[in-house]
Amino acid sequence: MTKIKKGIKNQSSLKVVDFFCGAGGVTCGFKNIGIEVLGGIDIDPQFEKTYEENNQAKFLNKDVSNLAPESLKDLLPIFTNQDDLVFVGCSPCQYYSNLKSDKTKSKKGRLLLDDFKEFVLYYKPGFVFIENVPGLETKKGSPLHKFKSALRREGYSFDQKILNAKYFGVPQNRRRFVLIASRLTKVQLPKQVRSKDNTVSVSDAIGDYKIFPAVKAGNEDKSKFIHSVSKLSPLNLERVQRTPKNGGSRKAWENDERLQLECYKNHDGHYDVYGRLHWNRPAPTLTTRFIYTSTGRYSHPEQDRALSLREGATLQSFPLNYNFYSPNKGAIATMIGNAVPPKLAEAIGNSLLQHWTEWQNLEQRQEQ
Repeated sequence: MTKIKKGIKNQSSLKVVDFFCGAGGVTCGFKNIGIEVLGGIDIDPQFEKTYEENNQAKFLNKDVSNLAPESLKDLLPIFTNQDDLVFVGCSPCQYYSNLKSDKTKSKKGRLLLDDFKEFVLYYKPGFVFIENVPGLETKKGSPLHKFKSALRREGYSFDQKILNAKYFGVPQNRRRFVLIASRLTKVQLPKQVRSKDNTVSVSDAIGDYKIFPAVKAGNEDKSKFIHSVSKLSPLNLERVQRTPKNGGSRKAWENDERLQLECYKNHDGHYDVYGRLHWNRPAPTLTTRFIYTSTGRYSHPEQDRALSLREGATLQSFPLNYNFYSPNKGAIATMIGNAVPPKLAEAIGNSLLQHWTEWQNLEQRQEQ
């Protein structure tokens, strides 16, 4: 075990570097509960305006794979062995997703956790937090096991679980692998209260028509509220119209030769495709393609259209005043769908704050 020299203590909060920050889901959640985020790092420059304007935190457009760990302290006010420092590493996760999709584009990002590990080993922050798809833990070739071994060697304690965001205030059934670690103290993830009473429904989130007015497919909202909706072809519009409201599926028109898709004529299953959301349940997991009726259960519970951009952001638990900047609807949907839900980040952040405060109090008592 490596002997760690103590860094700063007796601080009121924590300081965070958000690796692979995207549009800022983790940063948003942490800032909501008073944690100071020093900056976010991401390879994609399209996130910069969204990240900085919403979070008042510095955005570093850097490729972590090609960034020397020692250079980060020249870009952000951090140093090695800093007790009040948190490194967040929620790297892109499509390669380890259980979705049966083409992994070619995501293959090059499969080892980003290895790159993140080099920064952890160099700086040895007081705390570490990662979030990813459950497959990160189980899929062959995952870098997670080497990552955990490295944490153990450096004296970190960690806790890991599959958490469902729906039990932490996110109106969405979203299962994720979560790990928190600390070299200061034993850590524990927040407990899931598995109860329907502890979930937020689609109706609770987006059912108020005064906030989310009824619109038609193809609606273009040029305001920052972006209640914009993808267009539908006449045939797809008819499919949605024929799908029963409040949770209906394409099963309602599977025997209609004109409406049934060729790929499903001899296939039973995947009834979420072209399905409507249920008002009284959390939404299914939002992907980057939630704006299309043909990619999952993303049709509005009542209206004949897919979810709007703002509805998707709300189901991800972003505040209504969180603004997304891009002229491209698909790019904004990607920002939203790939984000860590801020409410889930809040729960993790509160756990880290609790451990930090307990450790500080213990240190103070020992010094007296």
